[in-house]
Amino acid sequence: MANNNSTASSGGIGFFGLMFLILMTLKLTNYIDWSWWWVTAPLWGGFALILLIILIVIVINIIF
Repeated sequence: MANNNSTASSGGIGFFGLMFLILMTLKLTNYIDWSWWWVTAPLWGGFALILLIILIVIVINIIF
């Protein structure tokens, strides 16, 4: 009797997580003098972009 258990796991850090870590390291070592809003942008930027697109679609549907 064969055991066909297959599991898929995704590990590691994503692109935006890596970008955040790089920017945070540069900020904490005073290599860059950016606002924390820009340093944390890789964490919330994708959500903000999706929200903006949804709002634009809603406004276009209301107008037309």
